[in-house]
Amino acid sequence: MYDVYEIRKDFPVLGELINGKPNVFLDSGASAQKPLSVIRRMNDIYSHEYANVHRGSYHLSELITSDYEKARQTVQKFLNAKSEKEIVFTRSATEAINLVAATWGRKNLKPGDEILISEAEHHANLVPWQALRDETGCTLKVFKIADDGSFIRDEFLKQLNDKTKLVAVTGMSNVLGTIFPIREITQEAHNRGALVLIDACQYVVHQKADVQEIDCDFLAFSGHKTYGPSGIGVLYGKYHILDSMPPYQYGGDMVAHVTYEKTTFDEPPARFEAGTPAIVEAIGLSEALEYMMKLGIDNITAHEQELTEYAAWELSKIDGLKIVGTAKNKGGVFSFAVDGIHAQDMAFILDKEGVSVRTGHHCAEPLVNRMGYSSLARATFGLYTTKEDIDALVKAIRKAKTFF
Repeated sequence: MYDVYEIRKDFPVLGELINGKPNVFLDSGASAQKPLSVIRRMNDIYSHEYANVHRGSYHLSELITSDYEKARQTVQKFLNAKSEKEIVFTRSATEAINLVAATWGRKNLKPGDEILISEAEHHANLVPWQALRDETGCTLKVFKIADDGSFIRDEFLKQLNDKTKLVAVTGMSNVLGTIFPIREITQEAHNRGALVLIDACQYVVHQKADVQEIDCDFLAFSGHKTYGPSGIGVLYGKYHILDSMPPYQYGGDMVAHVTYEKTTFDEPPARFEAGTPAIVEAIGLSEALEYMMKLGIDNITAHEQELTEYAAWELSKIDGLKIVGTAKNKGGVFSFAVDGIHAQDMAFILDKEGVSVRTGHHCAEPLVNRMGYSSLARATFGLYTTKEDIDALVKAIRKAKTFF
């Protein structure tokens, strides 16, 4: 049984008071809180077994190298990848997407080729492709979404053609909560000969992500959103594609042989992990993913779906409040605007009530503008969110309305 109140005991910060009020943390979409198992595991490494990986012929180095590579296997299990060699550790999901742009993109794209993205993309899945477009002369195309944030299949197919070489889409919008049909998108793209990259930063937190079932060519996500530490991200790539890609950065631990005249590079994933990696962070991420898998991804999804339905109903009762993003297939992301109250003012008042929300364009400025706003407040849920948190949000919004 999924007992959210027992689960909350694993997250010490949720017991803290904010401005003398219970901590109602509704910004997990930006960065999630960490369970004790992650905090303790990382502390134990620094306290008892820290060393560098892959280099030392001594006990501590061998021990932590084993743990680091086991972390890669945990990510493989979490994503159901065919091999741990398909898992590249990066510093963030942003770096993972930049890696694909800088390596696969530079090698394979030329004038006349097209990259296709949606209107719902985070800057991390937009700006790298703009830079690649400017560098290579390829074309960047954007397909439309509906006014309620829904994926429109016809709009996607209208833009998809034989010139499309890469489709890069979010699995779940960080502004709208829309869950994209990534398996179907991948099928359609492959039918046209295009590769597919999924920005799964929000998706993997709330939904099961089976890369073999999805059949995507690349998938990126970040550690800090999946209840792990910051400074660590993941790029999944089909091995034969990774093996065809040149390195992203150069230095130690990614080479096979080096002379003054020539360097040959290691196989993936080592080829893409130059220098000392985020060792403790990778192991902390592994611990976080193990925590999620122990709870059960399907159980987390069911819990959050119930919260999503509850929040949609309760927020809809507030006069003057507009939920931005009301697609039928939606997760626990609620961007909203209230008549007569700027998002920043709303957040300030909510904070006084112990309620933490995000404001601004949420690193998706073109999307927020497309929806008709320059700034939105946003409440996002995690596996520890309760109906009481939503009630506190609603109560605080109603209180904010009395000031304006």
